[in-house]
Amino acid sequence: MHQDWPGLAAGLSGPLKELRGGTPEVMKGFSAMSSAALEARALDTKAKELIALAIAVAIRCAPCITFHAEAAVKLGATREEVMEAMGVTIYMGGGPSVMYAAQAIEAFDQYFDQHKARTAV
Repeated sequence: MHQDWPGLAAGLSGPLKELRGGTPEVMKGFSAMSSAALEARALDTKAKELIALAIAVAIRCAPCITFHAEAAVKLGATREEVMEAMGVTIYMGGGPSVMYAAQAIEAFDQYFDQHKARTAV
């Protein structure tokens, strides 16, 4: 395992809480923008999360990868869908996207395994 993706997300909880407390109006605006952008319209929310995951890879944002990989799992994305999204990302982003795409797959797999373990009970 290269990275503990759920651990990365958990480790960001405190700093993100501090940010929300220190810039409440900005973070309310960001949250509203997120909700509006992810609302199902012509594209469903799962497709939008796959796009967000692909963009996270393209801009090389590890924290973004962990949050969007988790969201993709929660929305029922399959590994095959994530692989196809990573293929487009690699096409658009070249070599650096290959490295981050591998990390996105690892993140997806870790969240998928957690989800499967929770729902198997």
